[in-house]
Amino acid sequence: MKQEKWTDIFSVYPKANVLHRCIAKFLDLLIVAAIYQIPLQISFIAGLFYLLISDGFSEGRSVGKQLIGLQTAIPETRKRGSFKESIIRNFPLAIAYLLFPLPYVGGLLMFVIIGLEFLLIVGNRKGMRVGDELARTQVLDRVVFESLEK
Repeated sequence: MKQEKWTDIFSVYPKANVLHRCIAKFLDLLIVAAIYQIPLQISFIAGLFYLLISDGFSEGRSVGKQLIGLQTAIPETRKRGSFKESIIRNFPLAIAYLLFPLPYVGGLLMFVIIGLEFLLIVGNRKGMRVGDELARTQVLDRVVFESLEK
């Protein structure tokens, strides 16, 4: 039996709808913003923690992904994303979140990181951003993932 290459495995899964991914991430960022507004010293850390682990909930689905119908998957193993993959794939966004409070340059650096991630989602044929490349994950429409899972 011929061993599959990493690129061959990714060709099985079609790219998730970019608009759906943007809406799902926006919903997740609303949750982070709401946590950030809680008047406690821990709210900044709690927002960062949610941002990092959000895709590990409910078998690879953050709250935003659950509402929109998306799924984080590991094409190499054909499994759902876990907390480990969530932390790895959301690390670039966590860096943007950590940079945001810096005076003057924080907002600009955050905008650059998020902008780069968005351009990769749009331009990459599989919709993979830097975090997906690092974690070896891909975001799929849940219906597609479930049909390929069978």
